[in-house]
Amino acid sequence: MMARQFPLAGLLRLKQLREDEAAGRLAEANERLRASRTRTRGIGEALEGTDLDPSGSASLYAAAAARASARSMLADLHALEGRLQAEREHAQVTYRGARADTKGLEKLEARHSEGEASALLGAEQRVLDEIAAAGRLQRTGKDRA
Repeated sequence: MMARQFPLAGLLRLKQLREDEAAGRLAEANERLRASRTRTRGIGEALEGTDLDPSGSASLYAAAAARASARSMLADLHALEGRLQAEREHAQVTYRGARADTKGLEKLEARHSEGEASALLGAEQRVLDEIAAAGRLQRTGKDRA
């Protein structure tokens, strides 16, 4: 007796592929968020670390313009970080859904495999029982003769 293939094997493979894609998108989203946070932290530290001692009004205006520009860039990075965080959360939800779909089918496949193994063992046991019964019949037939 040969074990039957899991009837939903194709669907399980499709769900596993979708889960892998979702995991990849989640990893990319996490990397983009990490890179954005690193940039934001670097600019914030640069802004905090600048000591200005302007020698004239022109240098004072230039320093003020540079700081305003850096603060504007920092605000843009914070906005980007918020968007990337939302993308990461969406990717996380998508991954969890794909994982749940796959996990359910994996459990069905495991039950199917257990049932097939049990059926195979049962068939083997029946064959062994038939062989044993045939051997007993031959011995009792010889004993009578």
